[in-house]
Amino acid sequence: MRLLVTGANGQIGWELTRSLMPLGHVSAMDRKACDLARPETLAEIVRDVRPDVLVNAAGYTAVDRAEREESLATLINATAVGVLAQTARHIGALFVHYSTDYVFDGAKDGAYVEDDPPRPLNAYGRSKLAGDTAITEAVGDFLILRTSWVYAARGHNFVKTIRRLGREGKELRIVDDQVGAPTWARNIADATAHVVRQARQERQRGQFRSEILHMTAAGATSWHGFAQAILQRVSAPPPKLHAIASRDYPTPAIRPKNSLLCCERLRERFALALPDWSVGLASCLAEEGLARQDAT
Repeated sequence: MRLLVTGANGQIGWELTRSLMPLGHVSAMDRKACDLARPETLAEIVRDVRPDVLVNAAGYTAVDRAEREESLATLINATAVGVLAQTARHIGALFVHYSTDYVFDGAKDGAYVEDDPPRPLNAYGRSKLAGDTAITEAVGDFLILRTSWVYAARGHNFVKTIRRLGREGKELRIVDDQVGAPTWARNIADATAHVVRQARQERQRGQFRSEILHMTAAGATSWHGFAQAILQRVSAPPPKLHAIASRDYPTPAIRPKNSLLCCERLRERFALALPDWSVGLASCLAEEGLARQDAT
C-alpha cells in the first residue's frame, strides 16, 4: 500500500509517519514539498505519488491570527483541501482529513455528535467547516476525523507553553469555563493507522462508506484543569494558578465553551476508543522527559 502524508512536520503529521509505516510505503511531505497555500500545485504532486491513501495533516491552525487572515485560512483549509479530495477521487485513493471541534458553537449541553449542525464562532472554524464541505462535495471515498485540543512533545501547543511558564515560576491565569478533551497527537496518529487499515479492508470488500467521525481522548477538563495537570507533573513546586472566566481573557477569536465530541460512532465502526486525556498527557510528558535525558 502506498500512503501520502501532508503536513509531515506538524504535530499529527510527524507522528503519522511513524504510525503508518507498518501499513506500507509512506511518502511524508512537509510544506516545502507540498504547500497547501498553492492549491494549483497539489494535483500534480498527488498524481506523481499516486497513493492508495492520502492523509492530509496539513492546515492553517493559527486560530487568533485567522481573524485577520481569513482568506488565507480558507485557501489552505478549504480550497486546497477540495483539490486534494478531488484528486484523491480521480486516482481512486482514500482521503483521510482532520477537522476540529471549532466547527461547533459550544452551546450544546453534552457532547456533540457528528450530525449536530455546525455553527462556527470564528474564522478558523469557518475555514475548517468549508474544508469539510469541499470534501463531501468531491464525492470520493473519505473519512473526516474531528479532533480537539491537540498537543504533542514538539511544535507550538498549550502543553509546551504551560511547561515553559511553569519553569519561569510566574503566576498563571487560565480560563476555566471552556471544556474539552485534550488529545495527544500520538494517540491520534495510532488511531488513524488502525482506521486506515480497517477502511482499506472495507474498500476491498466493497463495504466502505464515507463519513465524518469524532476522534478525541476520553474524559473532559477545562483549560485550567489541563494546566493544573501539566504543572503537577513537571513543576516542583508549581506556580500559583488562578481560574478565570473567558471574559477576563479576551482573544481575537471567540472559543466555544463546550468542545466535547461524542466518539461513539468511531467505537462502533472501528472498535476503537482513545484513552483518557490524563493518560495521554502522562505518556507524552514521560516520553519528552526521556528524550531530554538521552540528549544530555
